[in-house]
Amino acid sequence: MTKFKRSSGALLHPTSLPGPYGIGDFGEEAYRWIDFLDETGTGLWQLLPLGPTGFADSPYQNFSAFAGNPLLISIDGLCKEGLISKADLRNMPRFLADQVDFGGLIPWKMALLEKAYAKFVDDDSHADDLHFFNQCSQSWLDDYALFMALKEAHNGLPWVAWEPKLRLRDAGALDAARATYREAVDRHHFYQFMFFRQWQRLRAYAAEKNVKIIGDVPIYVSHDSSDVWSNPDLFLLDESGQPTAVAGVPPDYFTPTGQLWGNPLYRWEVHKADGFEWWVNRMRAAFELFDIVRLDHFRGFVGYWEVPADHETAEHGHWVSGPGEDLFNALLNKLGDLPLIAEDLGEITPEVFALRDKFGFPGMKILQFAFDGDPNHPFLPENYPENSVVYTGTHDNEPVMGWYQNAEEQFRQNACEYLSADEDNIYWKMIEAIWRSRAVMAIAPMQDLLGLGNEARMNLPGQKFDNWAWRMQASDLDEALRGGLKELNRRSKRFTR
Repeated sequence: MTKFKRSSGALLHPTSLPGPYGIGDFGEEAYRWIDFLDETGTGLWQLLPLGPTGFADSPYQNFSAFAGNPLLISIDGLCKEGLISKADLRNMPRFLADQVDFGGLIPWKMALLEKAYAKFVDDDSHADDLHFFNQCSQSWLDDYALFMALKEAHNGLPWVAWEPKLRLRDAGALDAARATYREAVDRHHFYQFMFFRQWQRLRAYAAEKNVKIIGDVPIYVSHDSSDVWSNPDLFLLDESGQPTAVAGVPPDYFTPTGQLWGNPLYRWEVHKADGFEWWVNRMRAAFELFDIVRLDHFRGFVGYWEVPADHETAEHGHWVSGPGEDLFNALLNKLGDLPLIAEDLGEITPEVFALRDKFGFPGMKILQFAFDGDPNHPFLPENYPENSVVYTGTHDNEPVMGWYQNAEEQFRQNACEYLSADEDNIYWKMIEAIWRSRAVMAIAPMQDLLGLGNEARMNLPGQKFDNWAWRMQASDLDEALRGGLKELNRRSKRFTR
């Protein structure tokens, strides 16, 4: 049994939308994208995390688990509201159409947003709306805005490098900082106000078109974040604010030294003592943004790999029990229904599956991983349970065409035989296979719907830079794709228009 409706979807981060301003945003192309999903009967749009990005522009390394990324604010939307003018765009750099140049984009767009803020301050017509937003977001917004203002004042240094009174949140020092940096604090309030207003309008449009939005909540937060700075008691930190232990995963066949993520770990006993209030607030905020949430690294809620903070690899960590059903019972009691997808990939224990199934969360399947020749492989379509979400691949995988090019010959042969495919149509045959399966949701990255290769890869895990940059072209949403996807949705009984 599943609580979700049979449907299909596309994985496309908003930064990958087309448009003239160097990065996808919540403007006209986002509405055009929703129209495309509606016209083809594709009922799901899956995103990566929407938070303000920090290190290496990764959407999984945010300055806040609650805030939105100002780079996604629509410039055309600001123009329509009279907050910037066409004259402000005359010196726009020349941006590549198929890639996000974060290094060139960020200073230009943030300067433009500052101009919009200056105009906003002179116009009090939005004062009531801004006040209402500030009141509704008070639980996280004030700390976040001050955190960002202080980062600016410290030339971007992480909070552990600030002077001790600010680092340790001395009340007098914080009051003085709010007064000193009031303009910057108010400006970051404005950025969040515009982000959430534009996003909620876009989400309302998606709802009108019967398109549900799947968000993404990482299990961990960044050390250099307002969350850790303002809630140090919730994390494993020493007296100076440095982590005493960090997150990762142990060595395996692919990564002999494991993966050292470096995120601070939770003091789960402290979270449990207050009824998991921070997590309740975090998930409430996520459900206000999205219809469904993919919960990343679900395995870590059962048991997580703890690595001493001074280690350079994840080899010598150890397993520690997570909060398990206590957390999800608290969420269920406070929030009601939990429309969650459990990201249960990797080395998974029976206890993880038991927790997933106890709460009825669908797990994930990846078709790329299925072709080792084992007819009982759980990622082969005939082996999917109905309550599962299947992908050709995720943002961390090669696009299908790249995978096919680089896979071992036996894997390629197995895939072609199983799918009755060849090297030219393997990507579409894989999409057809998951669409026809019993899985309640079938989702393909946009790169696979377009048949692109590794030139369009979104992320290469372990590579610190040059990720997250791919962008779709407006011309990609052509009649051939529209017709093919619409027909596939009809034939596979996933059409949701």
